[in-house]
Amino acid sequence: MKTTRRSFIKSASVFTAAGLSVPYLFERCGSGQQKLKNVIVLIGDDHAASVLGCYGNTIVRTPNLDKMASRGVRFSTAFANAPLCSASRQSLLTGRYPHATGVTLLRTPFPADQVTIAEHLKERGYVTGVIGKTHFNDDLPHGFNVRITARDYQRWLVENPPQKPPQDIKTRPKWRPFVDPARIWLNADMLPSEYYDKDCEGKFLADQAIKFLHENKINKFCLWVGFHEPHSPFHFPIEYMEKYNPENMPLPETGPEDDRWIPEIFRDLSESDKRGIIVSYYTSVEHLDKNIGLILSALEELQLDSETLVVYIGDQGYLIGDHKRFEKHMMWDPAIRSPLIFQAGGRYGPARVIDALTEFVDLAPTILDILDVDPMPDAQGRSFKAVLDGSKKEYKDYVFSEFLVDNKSMVRSKEWKYIYTTGERDLGQGYTTGYGPSGVLHRLYNVANDPFEKKNLADGPRNTKILSSLKQRLLEWFKNTHPHARQIPDTLSVDEQLARFCIPPDKNADIEAH
Repeated sequence: MKTTRRSFIKSASVFTAAGLSVPYLFERCGSGQQKLKNVIVLIGDDHAASVLGCYGNTIVRTPNLDKMASRGVRFSTAFANAPLCSASRQSLLTGRYPHATGVTLLRTPFPADQVTIAEHLKERGYVTGVIGKTHFNDDLPHGFNVRITARDYQRWLVENPPQKPPQDIKTRPKWRPFVDPARIWLNADMLPSEYYDKDCEGKFLADQAIKFLHENKINKFCLWVGFHEPHSPFHFPIEYMEKYNPENMPLPETGPEDDRWIPEIFRDLSESDKRGIIVSYYTSVEHLDKNIGLILSALEELQLDSETLVVYIGDQGYLIGDHKRFEKHMMWDPAIRSPLIFQAGGRYGPARVIDALTEFVDLAPTILDILDVDPMPDAQGRSFKAVLDGSKKEYKDYVFSEFLVDNKSMVRSKEWKYIYTTGERDLGQGYTTGYGPSGVLHRLYNVANDPFEKKNLADGPRNTKILSSLKQRLLEWFKNTHPHARQIPDTLSVDEQLARFCIPPDKNADIEAH
């Protein structure tokens, strides 16, 4: 029988999946470069795109992520499909929208029947690992051979007692969101954790990722590393104290429409508090960048950088004083626009900036396309490899996002954004405004002319046509991607159908609404 390339790789995959170490057969691209055989996805938690040097921030220090962007590609308009950790992360892994994965709320367990990119690659001979935050809300492997979590870090601390700081160094208290005043759990006092850098969880996760690279350097691998920074309380080690001056911290532009939506918990924050919170956030981002640099350096030392696709992404954005709040559960751009950086062994770059409208549901299909692996049959996202290699300038006209805790969804083009919400309740997950339910609310922003989204144009008579068009586009998205779309009658009005689609199909819905 004639041995073809396909049959050889299939045989090699069987041996690798069985636990045998089989060197990967390199192929050469037309450019003379080796094919990319591995992928590392690095994820920051609540990382706003605006707080990165390569995205134009002149205050924060992010040399390693900036270097990544200088060697590869930075996407300027990339959006999460949910401003919520669990929903966004499971959408990333499956290439499916949150309502299609079934994960739309914070506590929703990741359904075992959802196929992840890790499962897909594992079946094709890849060694798979996930280190750090997953928000699976269960203990299932979901396709990962190796899984290292916060519990492993806690065990490591017991075995390696951390160095205690001097008594004159004040450290931040236990994180108790919605119990303590917001200025405390958002770290307005700019206090470090009780640990030095060598004992911090971020350093532990980076070391575990490096260990994975050493152990799998001759294998094809898929590694996901989920850091907890810069999620509140904006953790940073003792050595990182006083790196930033609060007087230099920018307070974002806000508008009169913001006052109606400020959560009660934020109304007592002073200007000094806000600047202190921003200092803590920036410091946490710098700490994150340092740990990412450790992984990137190890990749180079092992000479794996030329054959490994590295992706940096935030699971969503964050409102760092934008619209007078410090959280992410809204549809304003800072909450859903995230950094997206590709480093691909010298391919696609250097220092390219792509402004094509991009959404994160497309990440898994794109990774598989780049690795020359067959697509996941259930994925709803589309590969944007053609944008990366320059054969296309754009690949889609609209992106979508949903936050079903507040019965809210969004469609955005490069010029316009439309947000629909039923307004059945005051804002959920502890962010109540005290004004009560708003009722059905339509928001329309011309994001090209009003990038800070200060003026809602939904009631303007001149915008009736674009409002109707975007509502219909949002409804079509739900109909084409929602697993229960056939259960919603077409005889209902557009608003009534959108209301049905924005109901979270989860037993935690009532719990998380308060």
